[in-house]
Amino acid sequence: MSHEGTLPVSKQNMTIFGGVKSQGRLNRKKTAVMAFGVLFMAGCARDAPQDTWQPKGENASNINTLQWIVFPLAGVVGVAVFALIGFVLWRYRDKGQAIPHQSHGNPAVEITLTIIPALILSVVGVFTFRGIFQLAQTNDTQMVINVTGQQWWWEYDYPAQVVNGVEISQPIITAGQLVIPTDTKVLLRETSRDVIHSYWIPALNGKKDAVPGRINLLRLQAYKPGIYAGQCTEFCGLSHANMRMEAVALEPADFATWVANQQRNAQQPAQASLAQEGEGVFLNQCIRCHQVNGLKKADGTAAIAAPDENVYSGAAPNLTHLMSRNTFAGAAFDLVTSDCRKNIWTASPEQFGAAYLEGVSPKCLNQTNLRRWLRNAPEMKPMYADPTKLASSDGKYRGMPNLNLSESDIDKLVAYLSTLK
Repeated sequence: MSHEGTLPVSKQNMTIFGGVKSQGRLNRKKTAVMAFGVLFMAGCARDAPQDTWQPKGENASNINTLQWIVFPLAGVVGVAVFALIGFVLWRYRDKGQAIPHQSHGNPAVEITLTIIPALILSVVGVFTFRGIFQLAQTNDTQMVINVTGQQWWWEYDYPAQVVNGVEISQPIITAGQLVIPTDTKVLLRETSRDVIHSYWIPALNGKKDAVPGRINLLRLQAYKPGIYAGQCTEFCGLSHANMRMEAVALEPADFATWVANQQRNAQQPAQASLAQEGEGVFLNQCIRCHQVNGLKKADGTAAIAAPDENVYSGAAPNLTHLMSRNTFAGAAFDLVTSDCRKNIWTASPEQFGAAYLEGVSPKCLNQTNLRRWLRNAPEMKPMYADPTKLASSDGKYRGMPNLNLSESDIDKLVAYLSTLK
C-alpha cells in the first residue's frame, strides 16, 4: 500500500494539536478582548448609583471639574508616552546594527524632558490646590450632623438647631439613611467608635475618613431631591463590603415634615393585637441593644437600651422610626420590595418627597428580607456575632447575633416593627 503524500502519525498529531493550540490561543485572545470591552463599558456606564461623573452637589461638581482637567492631560501624556515607546521599539529594533547615539549628557534633551513635565504638573497642581481649598471650606455651612461609623453601619445624630426656619428642638438619632434638605450646605462631623471607616457619597462629595478619637469635617449639598448611594471605602473588617449609606435629599417643606415625625415617640400598638405581642418580644429580646423612644416596660417605666453592655462599639441602630427609612442593616438590605424601591428611586424631583415620606407601607414591606434577618442575621451579613470566638470583643457582640427566635416570635416582631413609622 502506498503512503505517498501522507504525513507520519506523529507529524499528523503535531499538526492537529498545533492547530487546536493555535485556535485555543485565538479564543483566549478574543475572550480577553471581550472581557476588557465589557469592563470598559461597565466603567463608562451612565446612571450608576455611585457614578463620580454625575455630580449632584456643589462639592461633587468641583471634583468633577478638576477631573475633567486632569484626566485629559493625563490621557494626552499617556498616549504620547506609549506612542514614543512604540516608535522607539519599532525604529530601533535589533537588526544587528550598531548601538544608537546616546542622549545622556545632552543638555537640550535633558532640559526639555524636565521642563515639559514640570509645566504639566504645575497646571495640574494649580487646579488641584484650588480644588482642595474649595472642598475644605466649612465656614459657610447651614446645618450640622454628627456621623459615627461602626462595624458595620452609620449612625446620624442631629443636634438641636434651626435649619432654614425648621427647628430641631430635640436631638434626632437615626441610622442608614442620612436625610438632608436640598440646597443646604450640611456639615458632617465624622468619627468612629471602633476602627477607621471612610464616608463616601460620590454624587455629593469625595471621601472622608472616620477615625476613632478624631472629628473630621465634610460638607455636603444636594441640588435636587432624591436618594444618593454611598459606600464605606476604608477596609473595616468582615462586612466592610456591606457597610453602605444613602443620603436622602428632601425639599425644605418635606424636610420639615420628616423632622416633625422623627421627633415624635413611637406609636403604641393596638391593644390585644399581634403587634402588641411583638412589643413584648421586643422588650424581652431586642431592648438590650435597640432603642425605641417612648417604649415602656410592663411597670410603666421607660424602656432604655443598654448597647454599651452588649455591643463592642457601644451602640446599635435606633429603631423608633424604622419604617420611615427603606433600608436596614447598614443600608445593605431593602425594607421595601423591588417594585416599591424602583418607584422611589425613579420618582421625579417633584414627586420624590411624597414617595419617601410615605414610609414603608404594608404593601411595600419586604417581609422576606426582614424575616430572614430576624431568623439569622449573621447568615445575611457576616459579623463577629459570637463574642467567644473573638478575643478582642471583650465578651461583647460585633453585630447582631442569631437570637434563635421561633417563627411565632418572628411573626409578632414583624407586626410590631411595622408600626414604627
